[in-house]
Amino acid sequence: MITKDKRLLGTVAGAMILAAVTGFGVARCTADPAAAPAAEGEKEAASEALPSSLAITPEAIKAAEIGVETIGAGGLGSEIISQATVTAAPSGEAIVTARAGGAVTRLFKRLGDPVSAGETIAIVQSRDAAQIAAERIAADARSTLAQKNLHREKTLFDQKVSARVDYEQAQAEAAAAAAEAQRARAAASAAQVTRDGSSVIVASPISGRITAENASLGAFVQPETELFRVADPSKVQIEAAVGPADAQRLSPGDRAIIELPDGRTIDARVRAVTPGLSGDTRSATAVLDVPGALQPGLAVRVRLLPSRGAETGGPARIVIADEALQTLEGRDVVFVRTKDGFRAQQVTVGQRSAGRVEILAGLKPGQIVATKNAFLLKAELGKGAGEEE
Repeated sequence: MITKDKRLLGTVAGAMILAAVTGFGVARCTADPAAAPAAEGEKEAASEALPSSLAITPEAIKAAEIGVETIGAGGLGSEIISQATVTAAPSGEAIVTARAGGAVTRLFKRLGDPVSAGETIAIVQSRDAAQIAAERIAADARSTLAQKNLHREKTLFDQKVSARVDYEQAQAEAAAAAAEAQRARAAASAAQVTRDGSSVIVASPISGRITAENASLGAFVQPETELFRVADPSKVQIEAAVGPADAQRLSPGDRAIIELPDGRTIDARVRAVTPGLSGDTRSATAVLDVPGALQPGLAVRVRLLPSRGAETGGPARIVIADEALQTLEGRDVVFVRTKDGFRAQQVTVGQRSAGRVEILAGLKPGQIVATKNAFLLKAELGKGAGEEE
């Protein structure tokens, strides 16, 4: 085995073959030079064999920005390609408002700042808050007085001084006063009135970051006016538009692959498919649960792999990205991930569509193949072969 440690440099798409990569060391595996000479037939077979594997460290793979993907069974006819958008999950975005009208007197957070659930973002000084606080205090006082009256009427009734009707009337008045006090306390709590009753607190109901801000110091705001918007980037979903026929094939739990603009892919699952069609696009919406943090509003491409309507019978077919397929010595190859790096695997190619290519033979579901920048591996393997000769 001949081992070579080098920097991989070049140009992409003719102008650049490689970005400058530090530590992109490779080793091309060859036959043992000490072995006995092979027979004539064996020499022909050896001449037809593809070059061997490339030994590459995970650090070098990351530095060269070589993308990988785990492949699964299913031909082109089983995949659904859709353009989609990252949106905030229902529990991942909150609109923060003032519960009472007034002037903004303090701001504790600005656009882009992180916040925790229940954390105060702003203070609004409000006459409405003062009225709510006064109603709470008055209701508590009436409830206290009604309870004292009830206690006095019970004592008189026990001593047979007062009639039962007076005692029952005191019971009803005490219950009504307690209910009114509870209502006033709930109203003050919902409005988030401060202890002194002069202002209301504007707090975030969720943890995340402030993504929109419509508040300024001294500005007068009306009740329920949106002041801030808070989003949790870890709680997002993807909405993909699918046609009526494709929507019938999808079920909750079906696998999906998200293709990000930077070339990365993320596995996701179908959570639900809307039963009706959009009036504008005449398409259904597949909602996908996706792990990790993505930016809401990001446009992505989705490959949906429905469990219904997939191809049956015949050899298992696999679909990979078109950029994963390379030509080496006149043969179609795919670079399969190994524990030491990558191995060039000859494949039989079928149909092509929408940047995808169907593999009829040569790969198995579950294997990991190089996709983005796979041509770097081909270039390095060819360079190694040339140097060895």
